[in-house]
Amino acid sequence: MDAFFVDLGRRVRGRWQAVDFSLAAFPGIARTALEEKPPATQVELAALTRSFLRDDEQPFQTASGFGQPELVVFDDPRFYIQLLFWLDGTTQIHQHEFSGSFHVLAGSSLHAEFAFTNVQPVTAHFRLGDLQLTGTELLETGCTVPITSGAGSIHSLFHLETPSVTVVVRTHSDPGTGPQFTYLPPHVAVDPFFSDALTTRRLQLLDVLDRTGAEDFAEVVRTMVASLDYERGFFTLQNCLVALQERGEWEETWDVFAKKHGALAAYAAPTLEEIVWRDRLVSLRSSIEDPDHRFFLALLLNVPRTSDLLPLVAARFPGDPVTTVLGWAEELSESSEEGTWILDAKYPDEEAGEGREAPLDRFLGTLARCLRSEAGATDAARREALAQSSLRALVA
Repeated sequence: MDAFFVDLGRRVRGRWQAVDFSLAAFPGIARTALEEKPPATQVELAALTRSFLRDDEQPFQTASGFGQPELVVFDDPRFYIQLLFWLDGTTQIHQHEFSGSFHVLAGSSLHAEFAFTNVQPVTAHFRLGDLQLTGTELLETGCTVPITSGAGSIHSLFHLETPSVTVVVRTHSDPGTGPQFTYLPPHVAVDPFFSDALTTRRLQLLDVLDRTGAEDFAEVVRTMVASLDYERGFFTLQNCLVALQERGEWEETWDVFAKKHGALAAYAAPTLEEIVWRDRLVSLRSSIEDPDHRFFLALLLNVPRTSDLLPLVAARFPGDPVTTVLGWAEELSESSEEGTWILDAKYPDEEAGEGREAPLDRFLGTLARCLRSEAGATDAARREALAQSSLRALVA
């Protein structure tokens, strides 16, 4: 076992016992202990990982599947300390059923915090409401952040370097603070640990019908949606949305869901669209390794307005933030005989042969004017292409 984390665990346990193991006091105790002797300045990560590989004397390891991987480095009946490695992981927006604090041991992350208001429970495991971004911050190596259990601490992390490593000092579970909801912006909260095996098998079987080209695929989905409750109908639409769009069957299928659920259906439509958009952007992270480009993706995913995005760029990079963003956009662009793209934003086909400027230069010019709030009528088609892509925050 690593001596540093044994000492950290003993300090936390002693101080927590002194306040009769108060759950309310634990995040502060964990944060203070991490900041007194920051792991980022005390732990040699390479030596720790190699010791973990060679030394059989280790704390009990969980089977949580969280982290890439998770290492438990101290275990106590009331709490434990874990190291979470992140290679290409981006956490979903979530709350916790435990409390404590986390510390950035290596790498950095963009941390986004949220509030979920106007809550309408549909089932014990599925809620509707309004998810709103309340703040973003860049967490560099050495930063420590408290964790409180329940809906008062909803957040997500986009990890920038490979690997990023966090130390988490946490309780096992805080009674009465579950379920540990995951949030699907802008309107849905789901319990990721609730298992409905029948629905899971049905969705898998629908995937088989889709991949084998079943002609009645869309009709089967519509029949299911017409009879299922809201929760299972939503998950069926989520699973089949892209396949239905590719077949030109989405609108008719959506109408079935909307007719069945009335006003509540208004929560589902923007959420399903957002799921597709976020999945597309998150998938780019696994193929992009440059930390600056990952920072750019993190901003696009978590910061919805240019007015909030540019100050975060300025805080991390010297010079004009607009120039910095345009540089990233150009570096992430590609051109071929099939067209010109910046990430997944495609230059409008109807403009491809117009003007003396190259399509990429015109595309970047429109992006620059959007960032500076100067875009005009001649930018309309290009602006719309950007607004329908992963770059939409840059024209908002």
